[in-house]
Amino acid sequence: MLSRVAERVVAAPRIVLAIAVVILALSGVYGLGAAQKMLSGGFEDPSAESSHATAVLDETFDRGGMQFVVKLDGDADISTNADAIAARDEILAILDAKSVARGGYVQQPVMTVWNTPDLAGELLSTDKTSTQIVTSIGGGDEQAPGNAEELADLVGTQRHGVDISTGGMSLVYGQINEQTSKDLAVAEAIAIPISFLLLIVVFGGVVAALLPVLIGGVAIVCTLALLRLLTSFVDVSIFALNLTTAMGLALAIDYTLLMVTRYREEVARGLDRRAAIVRTVDTAGRTVAFSAVTVALALAALAIFPMYFLRSFAYAGVGVVVVAAIAALVVTPALLMVLGDRVDALDVRRAARRLFRRPATVDAASKPIEESGWYRLASAVVRRAVPVAVIVPVLLLILGAPFLNLKFGFPDERVLPKDTAVHAMADETRADFAQNSGGSVLAVIEGDVSQTDLRHYAAAVSKVGDVGAVTSPVGTFVDGNAVAPGAPGDAKDGVALLSISSDVDPMTDAGSDQIAALRALDAPPGGNVSYTGLAAVNADAVDSMFAHLPWVLIVIAVATYILLFLFTGSVLLPLKALVVNVLSLSATFGAMVWIFQDGHLGALGTTPLGYLVATMPVLMFCIAFGLSMDYEVFLLGRIREEWLASDRTRAANDHAVAVGLARTGRVVTAAALLMAIVFAGIAASEVSFMRMFGVGLTLAVLMDATVIRMFLVPAFMRLMGAWNWWAPGPLRRLHDRIGFKEE
Repeated sequence: MLSRVAERVVAAPRIVLAIAVVILALSGVYGLGAAQKMLSGGFEDPSAESSHATAVLDETFDRGGMQFVVKLDGDADISTNADAIAARDEILAILDAKSVARGGYVQQPVMTVWNTPDLAGELLSTDKTSTQIVTSIGGGDEQAPGNAEELADLVGTQRHGVDISTGGMSLVYGQINEQTSKDLAVAEAIAIPISFLLLIVVFGGVVAALLPVLIGGVAIVCTLALLRLLTSFVDVSIFALNLTTAMGLALAIDYTLLMVTRYREEVARGLDRRAAIVRTVDTAGRTVAFSAVTVALALAALAIFPMYFLRSFAYAGVGVVVVAAIAALVVTPALLMVLGDRVDALDVRRAARRLFRRPATVDAASKPIEESGWYRLASAVVRRAVPVAVIVPVLLLILGAPFLNLKFGFPDERVLPKDTAVHAMADETRADFAQNSGGSVLAVIEGDVSQTDLRHYAAAVSKVGDVGAVTSPVGTFVDGNAVAPGAPGDAKDGVALLSISSDVDPMTDAGSDQIAALRALDAPPGGNVSYTGLAAVNADAVDSMFAHLPWVLIVIAVATYILLFLFTGSVLLPLKALVVNVLSLSATFGAMVWIFQDGHLGALGTTPLGYLVATMPVLMFCIAFGLSMDYEVFLLGRIREEWLASDRTRAANDHAVAVGLARTGRVVTAAALLMAIVFAGIAASEVSFMRMFGVGLTLAVLMDATVIRMFLVPAFMRLMGAWNWWAPGPLRRLHDRIGFKEE
């Protein structure tokens, strides 16, 4: 099939390029506004208990939106300060004008120390110089961040000499969205120029170096159009843009580098341009196609998760992989056919020799492969296979040891830089207030519950450790005792609401323990209780991750195993690939825990949370696993070519391994270095979990292309010998019938 595609492309390359230009232009125009259609949330499981409770709050009480906090800073007792009271009245008037009752987005109640004195612990600082006005913003992930920004502008930064600051998760999401857009521009500004300069060095010419950039542009632009189309049907995370840019450029570099390198080899062997292109597509193109399927399946597994944050990466990942592969298999051959020898125009190496009047060196492609440094390295590893196969895994496991202390959590304002207004305000709140208003818990009780039973339940809730006041429709309770009237309006249409203040940080283990203790209470007779709030959402998100993760890992492992079997015809090589990839990733994730969770190396300029954002390790695993299989396919493809052409002895296996590494070593190393630069651009992000994402993938790619492909894979394949290619008779016949093989 690939040969037929190549023959048709080289028969009419200009028509192919013209069609590609039209598609690119249309995609560029349509995809231009993709970012404005995307959302910054998506970390919650929509089927979780906390999501159900939030939905009931919204439907029944017009509550449950994202929290919005106004903080007033003054002198002495701010609750009795005349200027603070005047500022309060003006702010309350603004909130009232934007209330749901007036067709706006501010939800009730608006809590202040003046109207809810029993919540003074979270609304009044310990020195009484600061107070908070707390409400919630409607509109969901799509509109709430923008609504909060508008409200923050209306509230301002000072009134009557009182300093005012705003915060809450509604503003956090908005600022994450804004920061991500800025970071994406920075990442592109870092990655594209540096990558292009290195491509010139790798390819030796400016024209050839432009090919991966062009293919990457096609992949990125077309995928953006696809993502914008998807926003009409499903929620798509703004963070998918980072993956689209990084993977589009990285895979374009990988695939184009492999194709052009093989094309040059075939030309050096004496084939004419047309035959060389067809042979390139039939060999390197086959590897590209198979690699794309493998990477796409690893990323598609993310769609199993219910959180649209992760599902968005499945959409973007599969889209950009497919487009990059098609562009590499169709556009690259067309460009090679049109350019011909001009693909090597503007040869910088030739220009450098002329400039310094140095004689031309022997072309590496014309040397016997056995004289290359890569072949000598592979041979050295093969000769020392046993110590390499023991020492390298031990080192990787040691590096991965911190991963055993991994903790998952939910992103809050600390993922933003410390000088961000919402981060600074939250730090002040944690330091100056006895309780965190963001740590409050809401219990939604549905059903026919008597007032007596509701009173007993509210009293029991107030006895749970580190719970402050519990406000219910039948009274306010502290330590099991009724201390004040309740909020009768918190009972409506068979639903009762309990507002629970907390003394613990919802994002800590104490917050998780508290929500677990609350959920362990027996529901009142005739009622069903569901909890929401940051602690509940955090716990549900983590539980959902662990519930779906085994299925994701099984799908990835089984799909990868089957595909590698179809590629190699072996039942042992796929198993080896899975083992070495897990070893490599364990070291990467150990580094992420050590740096970003535990705070070593200054957490690379971020705020260590004491946990990793739950979605990121899973996301990184799927991407890194897919990319590692990318290099595995590159290497195994060339090794298998040599093996099939050999006499199939143990010595032939060792020679095939050395030749395969020698043929792909330069390509894989260059591709990994270039891909690492792309991901390093993301590491410049000011959002901490995106910085971790960039750093982690940079380490994973470099480690996989060096430690794994140069040392561990050759050592393992030497020890396995001819068994590398073994399969039971029925499976061997199955592979002969349906497997991927050379024609």
